[in-house]
Amino acid sequence: MTIATSVTTVPLWIDGKPAEPHTTRFGDVMNPARGEVIRRVPYCDPTDVDRAVRSAAAAFPDWRAMPPLRRARVLARFRELVEKHQREIAALISEEHGKVFEDAMGSVQRGIEVVEFAAGAPHLLKGEFAESVGRDVDAYSRLQPLGVAAGITPFNFPAMVPMWMFPIALACGNTFVLKPSEKDPSPSVRMAELLQQAGLPSGVFNVVHGDKVAVDALLNHPEVKAVSFVGSTPIARYIYSTCAANGKRVQALGGAKNHAVVLPDADLDFAADALAGAAYGSAGERCMAISAVVAVGEIGDALVARIAAKARGLKVGDPMATGSEMGPLVTGAHLQKVRGYIDSGVNQGAALAVDGRALSVPGHEQGFFLGPTLFDHVSTEMTIYRDEIFGPVLVVLRAATLDDAIALVNDNAYGNGTAIFTSSGAAAHRFEEKIEVGMVGINVPIPVPMAFFSFGGWKQSLFGDLHAYGAEGVKFYTRTKAITARWPKGRPTQTAPMNMPTLG
Repeated sequence: MTIATSVTTVPLWIDGKPAEPHTTRFGDVMNPARGEVIRRVPYCDPTDVDRAVRSAAAAFPDWRAMPPLRRARVLARFRELVEKHQREIAALISEEHGKVFEDAMGSVQRGIEVVEFAAGAPHLLKGEFAESVGRDVDAYSRLQPLGVAAGITPFNFPAMVPMWMFPIALACGNTFVLKPSEKDPSPSVRMAELLQQAGLPSGVFNVVHGDKVAVDALLNHPEVKAVSFVGSTPIARYIYSTCAANGKRVQALGGAKNHAVVLPDADLDFAADALAGAAYGSAGERCMAISAVVAVGEIGDALVARIAAKARGLKVGDPMATGSEMGPLVTGAHLQKVRGYIDSGVNQGAALAVDGRALSVPGHEQGFFLGPTLFDHVSTEMTIYRDEIFGPVLVVLRAATLDDAIALVNDNAYGNGTAIFTSSGAAAHRFEEKIEVGMVGINVPIPVPMAFFSFGGWKQSLFGDLHAYGAEGVKFYTRTKAITARWPKGRPTQTAPMNMPTLG
């Protein structure tokens, strides 16, 4: 690990203000378009994490006691501030992550939509009431917060994914500790500042940084009652098992290998446009990116030709430059990893239709750029199909029929998102009924649900019972208490029965 000494340090955020770290370990935050160190970030130790968690725990009683409507008003003011500073937050994302500015703007907007949903959460916190379940007996339920919740979020959406978590948690009356990716931590600290400006009490929202040491400190802290995670499948499995062993509620969203099935009756030009955007947008660093296309019937050659033309025409360059459609990968190490997958595909016999390895961006020769890459005639045994590459690499497989395509997708270990391109309503209905995937698009390549639904996959893409945000997010961040009540009108005339009571 290198240490940057002449750049600013990203602070922690504890008890409503920037905080100096206790740790002596730091890492570099890079500008991936230039390949340069721009900041350094502390890798928190258990002492730092404990400070943040204790701050959140101390703030919990008063925040929990605040009426839900008043909590919602804080979130409504926060939404206004994020909207006002949206370009600033997007610029931070582009600078530290490398996605093009307009894509960063769109990701912040999707986060804002979850904040808007969270501001209406009082409606979802009402519980249920049943009158006269027995003679003079009423029954009702209450939804109550858990306590301190933690979020561990990935590098690819440093504003949007945290906003999947903390607005819902806060609306439900919990306090929060966020551990963003150490690769692009600045947007999280900026959001903490905006929450404070919105009137959020000190200690309700905290930010720590770091690697596995910080993560483990959160997973094992007795005051942390719930953990939400988005990242790779191996880490999601680890988060899930560790939290379960510690008696915590856990929601761990893992990796993906998202398929798009293209039928012979599809509009191939429309499908090729959509697939190029879904595969190469954000340099393929999306858990909902389309990374595998299943061409059904005889359309494979024509579809590949169209996608290849789109891929070759994409403008790859400085993420802040007007007209750039794709930026760099997030780190030099990740660039080399993705290049290794391309080499593997060639060595295992896939047909390389578009090779992005030779790309050079003038003026950004030290940047972590890789051009769009397209493989054809890929088999399910190849590494480029089995693994989540998380880069601008799209693979095409062939299937004889729709049923064959469905079987291929269902046989994959992941079940995050999928799409079908067709003009047949019957085919689309069969696909959405039979496919074993959590999020399905019909002529929509990236079917990320709106904030009033919920985000989550199946199989190895999700560990836990509840999806992110939406109504399932409210369920995740609350626990139900059932009350059965009788108010006697006078002294009971009979002794209490010793048998199991019945109320009917």
